[in-house]
Amino acid sequence: MSIELLTVLFFVSLLILLLMGLPLSFVLGGVSVVFLYFTWGPEAFYMVAAQSWGAMNKFTLVAVPLFIFMAMILEKSGAAKALYDMMYLWFGPVPGGLAIGTVVICAIFSAMCGISGAAVVTMGTIALPNMLEKKYDKFMAIGCINSGGGWGILIPPSVIMILYSLITGESVGRLFAGGVMPGLMLLCLVGGYILVKCLINPKAGPPLPKEERGDWGRKLAALKAVFLPLLIVFMVLGSIIFGVTTPTEAAAVGVLGALISAAVHRQLTWWLIREACLRTFRLTGMIMWILFGAYCFAAAYHGMGAEKFVRDMMHFIPGGPWGAIIFIQAVIFLLAMVLDPAGIMMICVPVFLPIVKAHGFDPLWFGILFVINMEIGYMTPPFGFNLFYLKGIVPKSISMSDIYRSVIPFTIMESTGLVLVMIFPQIATWLPGLFF
Repeated sequence: MSIELLTVLFFVSLLILLLMGLPLSFVLGGVSVVFLYFTWGPEAFYMVAAQSWGAMNKFTLVAVPLFIFMAMILEKSGAAKALYDMMYLWFGPVPGGLAIGTVVICAIFSAMCGISGAAVVTMGTIALPNMLEKKYDKFMAIGCINSGGGWGILIPPSVIMILYSLITGESVGRLFAGGVMPGLMLLCLVGGYILVKCLINPKAGPPLPKEERGDWGRKLAALKAVFLPLLIVFMVLGSIIFGVTTPTEAAAVGVLGALISAAVHRQLTWWLIREACLRTFRLTGMIMWILFGAYCFAAAYHGMGAEKFVRDMMHFIPGGPWGAIIFIQAVIFLLAMVLDPAGIMMICVPVFLPIVKAHGFDPLWFGILFVINMEIGYMTPPFGFNLFYLKGIVPKSISMSDIYRSVIPFTIMESTGLVLVMIFPQIATWLPGLFF
């Protein structure tokens, strides 16, 4: 059977089973095992076992549950509430200040953990009611949380970057460093959009009344809320960048920082530890099963001779190497609207990375583009995770169509950031080159 027909059957089978609602991990693994059997015979099962065993023996994988546990602790620790109170005093007098402050806190929170949902749920619970009470435009209030909450997978530490490292062999430390500048750029783009919109239309984000702004004494006292988050960021990223720890060891250091933060805010209880552990087990289990399925997928598709087929197919994409990169980003963007980011990475990276390398592009730069695209996917309809996180916490007066509508300008801003990183690769590669 030709590789072209095998490819069509392979991906059509995946799509049909996914549309039937079956779990991604079992679809990836199951279809891959069936195709391996019919192309290689019973010996293919040894390949599946070897791939899975090799994946589980990678030390970097230990960082995944540690960063998830760190995020679960921070979500309930009280650090976000203290940050919001500080932001309320400092940013409140500025037009759109509460929304700008919210995305700043989302960026700080992203630098303390490694997943997207933590910032969305936390800021949706704390910041959204306050912005709506202050007569902020509901689309801006929802959209800024949706957008900023997704930065958890871009601003390091990032679980998605760890998965990319496992698949590609790229340095986790270099990937973490590569996500810093694009993350700050997206913060500036989104914050700038909010400020400009509120200057043009003050009703979209009115500044706080003078009686609620607080004096300089209160403002300076509130700054202590930044100390613990910055300490955690320095403990995690500083220890990696300065060579004190590996990324896996830094995850353990981050857990220590999260526990200290919870203790300082008097939230460190057995109930908190129990809930954080249970949620960590669930998320880690889901990621591990997807990883098993993805390695089976990579083995099956490469075993069928897919790498040469995909490379040859790319010759028909107009525009040469840059045409191929734009086509790949378009495919990833469309997939991110309907599939889980970890799953998309497991499916696409083994297929697209050889093409990227063949065209002479930097795999680290491509990895940052990939993560930005995944982050946009978190916030875009119809199945972006952040949309459903928000739906679970917004007032009943806000419909799902309102949430969908709120993402439009923020998606444009983040897509602009993606294009800028494509045009100016140094945004992603300068810091890794400086530190590593």
